[in-house]
Amino acid sequence: MSRQYGASTFIWVSPFGDDKLGIAQHVADLGFDVLEVCIEDPARVSADAINAAAQDAGVGISVCGAFGPDRDVSHEDPSVRERGLEYLRFCIDLAAEVGSPHVAGPMYSATGKARLLPEDEREQQRRWATESLRTAGRYAAERGVRLAIEPLNRFETDLVNTTAQGVDLCERIGLDNVGLLLDTFHMNLEEKNIAAAIQQAGDRVFHFHACENDRGAPGSGHVEWDAVFRALDDIGYSGQIAIESFTPEIREIARAVSAWRHVAESGDALARDGLTFLKQAVPA
Repeated sequence: MSRQYGASTFIWVSPFGDDKLGIAQHVADLGFDVLEVCIEDPARVSADAINAAAQDAGVGISVCGAFGPDRDVSHEDPSVRERGLEYLRFCIDLAAEVGSPHVAGPMYSATGKARLLPEDEREQQRRWATESLRTAGRYAAERGVRLAIEPLNRFETDLVNTTAQGVDLCERIGLDNVGLLLDTFHMNLEEKNIAAAIQQAGDRVFHFHACENDRGAPGSGHVEWDAVFRALDDIGYSGQIAIESFTPEIREIARAVSAWRHVAESGDALARDGLTFLKQAVPA
């Protein structure tokens, strides 16, 4: 089956904006099919500029969200939840305009929000997330866009850590265009068996991040890639496979994801080596 390979703007820049769109040609020159644009500041991006750069470079676009404390759709304050929905609507509109099949990311809560809550308070958080994301999902469906919800490891969120929890949230939302983004970095920390978790998600896998256990280039660590690729084949996954990583030089993001050291010689080396590995290892 044919797959497209993507690279995240986070590998090189943050915040991403129209002024950084030279990166589209750069990822094309490295051999990627897709540029995954991470929308930290909506004021910095425009669909027209992204479309022009993507067309010139011959790459597709994937839209990924960035969910800080003012975009928390499961917050106890309704005004904060609405700001999160407003941001999601922007990302959905952008995705529709630039041809991204989805908006991806941990859109159920604020990244870095980690609290030990009583079960009744946790359940209320789930209900708020469900209500908000059902609203966002319906908005997305009207525009031909899917939502790909990303479970994160326990150090980055307290709400959705495992694929099973992600599937549960999707089932609560109950919309066909709401599924999952699975990321092997997070799965390496949270799943008993990564391949089994992929199979459990099945056709709910809308997007996939191929990331090494230390966020280095895929193939450079101890993720069991043969099992990962077999599981993707088993579920018939034919979507994008994107590499995402971070650099300590991008200080705000580095703090958010605890990226204190370099995991590759450079962003280019990480992307190039990872893509070479994926193309050799993943069946065409």
